[in-house]
Amino acid sequence: MPALEAALRDGDIACVITEPVLTNSCMVLPDHGFHDALRRLTRAAGTLLLIDETHTVSTGPGGYARKHGLEPDLFVLGKPIAGGVPASVWGMSENVAARYAAYNSQKQPGYSGMGTTLSANPLQFAAMRATLEEVMTEENYDHMDHLARRLDAGLTAVIDRYRLPWHVARVGARVEFICAPGPLRNGGEAETAHAPELEAAIHVALVNRGVLIAPFHNMMLISPATSASQVNRLITAFDAVAARLTA
Repeated sequence: MPALEAALRDGDIACVITEPVLTNSCMVLPDHGFHDALRRLTRAAGTLLLIDETHTVSTGPGGYARKHGLEPDLFVLGKPIAGGVPASVWGMSENVAARYAAYNSQKQPGYSGMGTTLSANPLQFAAMRATLEEVMTEENYDHMDHLARRLDAGLTAVIDRYRLPWHVARVGARVEFICAPGPLRNGGEAETAHAPELEAAIHVALVNRGVLIAPFHNMMLISPATSASQVNRLITAFDAVAARLTA
């Protein structure tokens, strides 16, 4: 946080763009008070705060920001809003919306600033509507959260049982086991926590036991279609792999 405060000191940063949780590496959960300090510093500097929920919308309805009471000026969400179809949505606070409307009323006509892949089309709208109405429901989020907690507890119990120097990180329906002590506190620690050869061996061992997880990091995402028996099978397979590694 001192580095951010120093970067904002000159008042020339228009916007801070961040995920609410660092996810494009081994997952790093924010320290207690991080988001409060982030919001306080950006407001003091007159800098906008944009929260990207593409990887964290699985936290709950409205994403991580709603679940944890964050107050971003801008909100962005990518293809999960359309079930994987290339699409995005973005929103803004009333204050920023008023400023944006004032800008639009005075700018030269003929330039929209949007185009190509993310331009609206019938397929995107149909996918968004289906996702919002049938997938991103309170019932489905409750189901995903329940099974994610079960997976988190199961994997953690295995790690503890075999005294492995690993840990589990979870945000909503997203769970990762990390082959390093934790919790991690920044991107540098997340980078050094990777163990590519070990992780590749674990992935192959899981596949040999009938379980396939995401081929990057060690990320597992509970979906509305995931069942308790599938979670139990993953925990059992993970236990067998840990036993083999520590034999």
